[in-house]
Amino acid sequence: MNDKNPRVIKKIQKTFAKMSFPNIEVSLEGDVVHLEGSVDSWDDVVRLGYQAGKFKGVGEIVNNVKVKGIVPKKEARQKKKLTTKIYPPKLPKKADVVVVGGGVVGCCIARELSRYNLEVVLLEKEWDVGMGASKANSAQVHTGIGEDSGTLKKELCAKSWPMYEKLTEELDVPYLRNGLLVVMTKDTFSGKMPSFVGNFLSKYLIPPFVVRKGKIVGDKPRVVKRKELLEMEPNLTPRALVGVFHPGYALVCPFRLTIALAENAVQNGAKVFLDTEVTGVLVEDKKVKGVVTNRGMIEASFVINAAGVFSDDVAAMAGAKEFTIHPRKGVILLFDKEMESYITHQVSLLKFPRDPHTKGGAVLMTVDGNINWGPSAVEIPDKNGREVSKEEIDWVFEKYSSALPNFPKSSIIKFFSGIRAPTYKEDFYIKPAKNVRGFVNVAGIQSPGLTAAPAIAELALDILREQGLEMEEKEDFNPVREGIPIFEKLSSEKKREQIEQNPLYGKIVCRCEHVTEGEIVDAIHSPLPAVTVDAVKYRTRAGSGRCQAGFCGPRVARILARELGISEEEVMQKGDGSNLFMKSKVRKRGGKHA
Repeated sequence: MNDKNPRVIKKIQKTFAKMSFPNIEVSLEGDVVHLEGSVDSWDDVVRLGYQAGKFKGVGEIVNNVKVKGIVPKKEARQKKKLTTKIYPPKLPKKADVVVVGGGVVGCCIARELSRYNLEVVLLEKEWDVGMGASKANSAQVHTGIGEDSGTLKKELCAKSWPMYEKLTEELDVPYLRNGLLVVMTKDTFSGKMPSFVGNFLSKYLIPPFVVRKGKIVGDKPRVVKRKELLEMEPNLTPRALVGVFHPGYALVCPFRLTIALAENAVQNGAKVFLDTEVTGVLVEDKKVKGVVTNRGMIEASFVINAAGVFSDDVAAMAGAKEFTIHPRKGVILLFDKEMESYITHQVSLLKFPRDPHTKGGAVLMTVDGNINWGPSAVEIPDKNGREVSKEEIDWVFEKYSSALPNFPKSSIIKFFSGIRAPTYKEDFYIKPAKNVRGFVNVAGIQSPGLTAAPAIAELALDILREQGLEMEEKEDFNPVREGIPIFEKLSSEKKREQIEQNPLYGKIVCRCEHVTEGEIVDAIHSPLPAVTVDAVKYRTRAGSGRCQAGFCGPRVARILARELGISEEEVMQKGDGSNLFMKSKVRKRGGKHA
């Protein structure tokens, strides 16, 4: 593409000039466009990145355009470490492969690598795995119908979703295949189109098209007429006209899946290090030599960059920044279990015109009985910007209440946001670095990244083989991981047996979710120990109910302090700086406590 550089650059510059950005510098390295300059707003930065990606032959965009007068925030990392009798262990000096990032993709890759006689190390900067987009998503297992043909998203999603039943069975993770209803309503077409035209398109032309898309990815969708549609979902809006049912869609618990993948990798010999931030990548003679972390250095000839929203930063450390991540926030509302029976399927309302950068979200169940709505999709400049405003809550509720108009807003028990990690080409970027041997970028992972994780892991391993990593399969690899017993779901007989084996299972700690002390203690001493209150929550659901840890929070903290051999003041909610309690200062008078 080098011979076309001047022509491509001129086309992009000409377009930027028409957009009133004549001073943006454009260069091309191979098929990667580099942008430099400054603009007035973050929206302008994003617009420029997308526009540059539209030109034929452009592979990816490295967008270094800045917003005038704004200095990018740097995440503050405290040096204070939690010292317990369980964690942290000492870093190894060497490894065959280092995986950077403990999201669902990084953990899936680590598990696949643990099938082989290799020294595998996964590094995660947070105090638990799955703390980014892997825990803050709608938990939907897609079939790939919403993805564009010819993309890695579609290819890997379609390959992965049939794997999930076996995968979740092996890992002892909840999985619910309840299908998706794509619903056309009287409001499917907005704008100036006459209502009778929109209704005709919605009832007779769109459903067969959606069915054909579903068949392409191996699902077996069917058209559902209005009468049956309202029988399937009685609380659905009366403005519904017709639907398409996709039976292949399912739900999984995303954080328990990520934890299970990491635990199974550990059980098979991989090492997972939390609170371990990669601060540099060692490269000599265009070959990877290792990584530098906040806790020391590890020599390695192969590095997998699965750092999510920070993957472009890690790539830059290796001199392999071939893309830019522009963070996109999505807000999700979570509702009380008392609304569990309000829907029985996943529900998505089809609307036109469609946002090209999101599938639109849905009204979804969870494997644990809650309902969630969302997500939204808003471009933001801050990769750590997970704050949620009242306006965002109201926007999400208003949008999705069009599907369930009588749903009570008072049943909201929690709201949260996740940060997607798209590139400007809006596809997965899974490639070996162009100029650094042994460095593999697994980036641009957004929806359907959760679904596609198993196939992404397989592709990453194929790239490692091509890069020269020798893989000899283990004879004793065990794909089965036994999770912590969920006491609430055991039969009466099994509950008695569990209490006889461990009396702590007879002590309820979380009243909302009926979580026992035995479950909490087992989580703390699991293959990937839970050492924070949130880590306990994600493994056991203690604190996930209506009161949101108002009752059980202090009790969980006391159990953590006891089992970890630390003071209650050292117990953290989610990591450094999130201590739940402060040390009390007691003044003395005359040698006695006041």
